[in-house]
Amino acid sequence: MTITRRTFALTLGAFGLSACRGTIAQTTSRSKSTGLAPDMRPQPNAGYDAWVASFKNRASGYGLNSATIAAGFRGAGYLPGVVKRDRNQTEFKRSLEDYLSIAASDERVSKGRAAFARHRSTLNALETKYGVDATIICAIWGLESQFGERKGNIPVISSTSTLAFDGRRGAFFEKQLVAALKIIQNGDITADRLLGSWAGAMGHTQFIPTSYAGFAVDFTGDGRRDIWSADPSDALASTAAYLQRNGWSRGVRWGAESSSGTLQPQPGGPKFSTTGNFRTIKRYNNSDAYAIGIGHLSDRIGGAGPLRGSFPPDEFGLTKNDRIALQKRLTSRGFDTVGADGILGKKSRAAISDYQRSKGLEVTGRPSQALLRGL
Repeated sequence: MTITRRTFALTLGAFGLSACRGTIAQTTSRSKSTGLAPDMRPQPNAGYDAWVASFKNRASGYGLNSATIAAGFRGAGYLPGVVKRDRNQTEFKRSLEDYLSIAASDERVSKGRAAFARHRSTLNALETKYGVDATIICAIWGLESQFGERKGNIPVISSTSTLAFDGRRGAFFEKQLVAALKIIQNGDITADRLLGSWAGAMGHTQFIPTSYAGFAVDFTGDGRRDIWSADPSDALASTAAYLQRNGWSRGVRWGAESSSGTLQPQPGGPKFSTTGNFRTIKRYNNSDAYAIGIGHLSDRIGGAGPLRGSFPPDEFGLTKNDRIALQKRLTSRGFDTVGADGILGKKSRAAISDYQRSKGLEVTGRPSQALLRGL
């Protein structure tokens, strides 16, 4: 299997949308634990300490100097929450309808158009330089970090060293650790600002350290490739460079919804015609759903409307409008689904269970037409 920018992790962009639910608190220093769950704070672990000592002994062979090692591991430690998340990854797939309801939600489209307007000159300059559509770059930014709102606050040295020590993908994460330390050594960012997701994806567009090494760009010309900065220019340029060097064709669209298209990810749903640039997007995240989500969000940011085609009822016989109605009716009766978006996730299933329990019904947590009519 080819390791792309994020194949190593959960395919979060494809089915979890990079923490699309709930804002990740951003910290400025590893010494500040505010916003971190207890299991994401360093915990004593003798085995980890021994592994780190061994790594330090061979660090010079990777071209790392002692000052970098000292700075990188200052305050770093074993994060049990990282191991827990890595081992508990499940094969979780949403329908394309649910996925696009999140990827191109009204909120994300609105934020995307506002973000594009704020950074229009930079995005257009990147399109001119790299040939990648400005709205595609913006859409990746939106799906990966909600336009910079959710870049991650886990210390990357701690997360990658924990996963390297854990060993399930030890060799891979040792490479990520080395690459992360070289970011510090090269002066692109200080150790205390080197933050990311639990698996080490970093910045506005969630590069893993080895992809950073290969593709990150200093677009602002300040001598640092700062993909974490409040100014997203370097991160957006790095994404454009990544796509260009992975085969993006200037002036060619990603694809489009088409009645004669050959790609139909959800039976009975819309069909799509795609181009080589669709496959290039999949180099960023190897998922048809992700690439369609990027393409569709890009179109919406550019002013296009929703998809024309419709999706069939789900396995429970409910359309999206039915599911929205179900959520609204549950919430109005005191069983809060925390929003009415037509996506029946954990909160909605819990609300259904609570309602069933209150009525003396069999508690299944499963929606149905009968439940909707009863409400």
